[in-house]
Amino acid sequence: MTSSFAALETPSAIAVASRARRSMIVAASVLLVMATFATLVGTARSFAATSKKHSGTVNVLYAGSFLDLMQQQLAPAFHRATGYTVSGISAGSSALASEISGGTVVGDVFISASPSADASIQGAANGGWVATYDEFATSRLVLGYNPASRFAKALKTQPWYHVVDRSGFLLGRTDPATDPKGVLAVDALTGVALSYDVPALAARATSTSNIFEETALVGELQAGQLDAGFFYAVEAAASHIKTVPLVGTDLAATYTVAILKNAPHAVAARAFVTFLLGAGGAKILKANGVTPLARVKVVSSLATSTTTTTLP
Repeated sequence: MTSSFAALETPSAIAVASRARRSMIVAASVLLVMATFATLVGTARSFAATSKKHSGTVNVLYAGSFLDLMQQQLAPAFHRATGYTVSGISAGSSALASEISGGTVVGDVFISASPSADASIQGAANGGWVATYDEFATSRLVLGYNPASRFAKALKTQPWYHVVDRSGFLLGRTDPATDPKGVLAVDALTGVALSYDVPALAARATSTSNIFEETALVGELQAGQLDAGFFYAVEAAASHIKTVPLVGTDLAATYTVAILKNAPHAVAARAFVTFLLGAGGAKILKANGVTPLARVKVVSSLATSTTTTTLP
């Protein structure tokens, strides 16, 4: 009698068994690949979770000339890079320094348009609000004009100082008592008045009419309330303001950044300064009328001299 077990050892039975084993091996391989892929995805997600962007806010007090640049570009780019959100106040640098000194505003980072603003709150005698500050960029002072102004054609074809002194010309600037740009505007007017013998410019330098808050000057020009005004190139670029160079003078803002004493969000503050002075920040600055310094100048209240560090 033939055994039932012997029947399983026929060639056809062996082939069937072999195909079954191969199918099982393939299925096992597929499952192994899927499991490995799932593990890799899980690992990637785990890594992303451990290196995810930060949350929280950094409070930046910054020069009014940085208003559009900060809100439209720097803050969003910093948020994408780190996860931190920028909030804060924009105003004239000198006015902000006074408010910091008086304790009426609290911030993590201070960006000014003049080292003098930092110096006013640096050192023990001034409250020690700033221990060190970095001079990191400049932006030229320019004359921005309203293309709808009846003086627009003259501004485009003649030296500015032969146009702004005309009767009826509305020239806007900021207050030198609260904003370094106001100081530079007065310097431009008085300097050119002497160099080119235009006494009317000296009179405009002492006039108190058409003086506005730094954050309001752009709007006044765009609304047609002014024929022209003094701006930094960064403001003009951000607001698409037509400009003419200030022939006869060469003045510019020097931008600084500092982490303030007792910054409530010190970690986020350091991250913001690192971003601003790094390649990402420099790229944004260069594209918007700001020239990063080749070497950042670090000014310390504890040293009698300054040191420099290479800009990334």
